[in-house]
Amino acid sequence: MTKPGPPPSELAQLAAEHGLHPVGGRPPLGAYIRSLWQRRAFLWVLASSRSYGRNQNNYLGQLWSVLSPLTLAAVYLLVFGYLLPRISDGVDNYVGFLTVGVFIFSAMASTITSGSTAITNNMNLVRALHFPRAILPISVALAEAMSLVPTIGVMLVIVLATERTVSWSWLLLPLILVLFFLFSAGASMIAARMVVSARDLRNLIPMGIRLLRYVSGVFFLISTLDAPRLLGLVLEYQPVALYLTLVRSSVLSEFSPRLDQWLMGAAWAVVMAVVGFIVFWGAEDRYGRD
Repeated sequence: MTKPGPPPSELAQLAAEHGLHPVGGRPPLGAYIRSLWQRRAFLWVLASSRSYGRNQNNYLGQLWSVLSPLTLAAVYLLVFGYLLPRISDGVDNYVGFLTVGVFIFSAMASTITSGSTAITNNMNLVRALHFPRAILPISVALAEAMSLVPTIGVMLVIVLATERTVSWSWLLLPLILVLFFLFSAGASMIAARMVVSARDLRNLIPMGIRLLRYVSGVFFLISTLDAPRLLGLVLEYQPVALYLTLVRSSVLSEFSPRLDQWLMGAAWAVVMAVVGFIVFWGAEDRYGRD
């Protein structure tokens, strides 16, 4: 007669004492963070490869990371600066204003759109290898941040050509970009989980991005809108508009940095990064099983 083994409860306790967990199960949050940190080299390689490879097959290669937003800014300048000149009311340096809006918003839109499919587009990798799945949407945000660096250089050249002056507030730009990265990474993780749960949502995300483009002050000054005070405050302090304002206040002389905007920008970045990470981790055991 076969001797009965220990009950399942004792086996589960024994496995827990030795750090064992079910295959494909969700690890504790602390262990998940440590595992993510241990694989930071993989994250960096994944992000840098993505940043370099997305324009590699084009004749102009990496120049498209600058040419795409630059071309879009030129189109917006033609439409809103000349064909619809009242849009530029309240802004002295509209070329610099529009350049900042288009360049920064394009990077954020690309991060969220690409991040939303970070899991579904890499399902073979997710099913074949064991690693913290958060690496995928975070690597998308990091890749977009890398691609943004030369774009920021071109943006500063345009601002310098139109402003003809350099201010100490330019030194604030790296800090704003860190806040921008944290917010975008958090938004990417939330979007990635949403798309895994309901694939049709990936068709709605571009529509949401399009709506944000028209309510975030990309090509107009929000304070010039004839809107109720409460709606005006919501539009001004929603995160996308807020980061555009912070960048503009750091590089354009007609806008001054405000403490309340900095505090709100930091709060949005921290909250979105933390909430996005926890939301994404909450479904870690389900990625690759659908």
